Amino acid sequence: MSDPNGAPLKRTSLYDLHVRSEGKMVPFAGYEMPVQFPAGVLKEHLHTRAAAGLFDVSHMGQLYLHGDGAAAALETLVPGDIQALAPGCTRYTQFTTEAGGILDDLMVTQAGDRLYLVVNAACKEADIALLRDGLPKDIAIELLDDRALIALQGPMAAAVLARLAPQVAEMPFMSSASVMILGTSCTVGRGGYTGEDGFEISVPASAAEDLAAALLNEAEVVPIGLGARDSLRLESGLCLYGHDIDTTTTPIEAGLLWSISKRRRAEGGFPGDAVIQRQIKDGVARKRVGLRPEGRAPAREGTRVTDEAGAEIGTVTSGGFGPSVGGPVSMAYVSSDFASIGTSVLLEVRNKAMAASVVAMPFVPQRYYRG
Repeated sequence: MSDPNGAPLKRTSLYDLHVRSEGKMVPFAGYEMPVQFPAGVLKEHLHTRAAAGLFDVSHMGQLYLHGDGAAAALETLVPGDIQALAPGCTRYTQFTTEAGGILDDLMVTQAGDRLYLVVNAACKEADIALLRDGLPKDIAIELLDDRALIALQGPMAAAVLARLAPQVAEMPFMSSASVMILGTSCTVGRGGYTGEDGFEISVPASAAEDLAAALLNEAEVVPIGLGARDSLRLESGLCLYGHDIDTTTTPIEAGLLWSISKRRRAEGGFPGDAVIQRQIKDGVARKRVGLRPEGRAPAREGTRVTDEAGAEIGTVTSGGFGPSVGGPVSMAYVSSDFASIGTSVLLEVRNKAMAASVVAMPFVPQRYYRG
């Protein structure tokens, strides 16, 4: 299997397990990844909401930053408050451009004597180049190419993982710890991208299949593919890089102001700070919103959003059927004049105007562990 340019695709350390589990493999971000398993996307989605799903996210980029001053240095590239991170805590942030656009979004963990970063698969080579160019030479970048990343998500995730590592049960949301699982040292973070409670487990690639198989052996756990991963994050109102956020969107337009602390808003010191500070003060011309189309037809990415007179006011960036919602859901950027909850809009679906309303996100309640 090759990518659209004919280049051979990479395989994660769980590839053989996916094949044995009858996963339907497709090209994704340079890898062969399972889009679904025999149960299908709908059942995989609902199972994750009800019990626990196992996701292979080993295609993501993992790396360490070593050196005194790594947190302050990283802050010159992101608007997140990295210096305020306490040991074992994780923060969501973005790499920004001088125009305030988003090059990628990432997770940063204060791991004691180093920072641990997880970046998106499609952006990881560009992100590494950005770090090499933008950080002082005394900050060392260690690529963790020998590690897999497994996500266990759902309301039963904690109970399942605690059978193998009891200490994870009381880990706070957005925290990280070094944990022994099946005799292997793993980095376990409490979080994920489904809106459910759960964990992401960084494990040596050589031990990944044994760990995944042990988790799948638990009655509550089934394998989940990319299809349900996408519908779960969409229902939870979470952005997907390259779709809902990219270099043409700023964190303020995307509704990500919460990820920028008061200190960073005031001090700046990151690419695009003047643009972002101005948007915080004066507002933005467009905003990311949630939409609930009427009827059953989903409004997918690229669908034009118009006012009731037919004038274009925005574009859908993610959309599909929400299995937990029981109907179609979409995210879009629309003119700020039409971004208020309850505003009626029209969606051009199959050359027909379909009524929709602006609604609050997430579309389903987020159920992160709060202790």
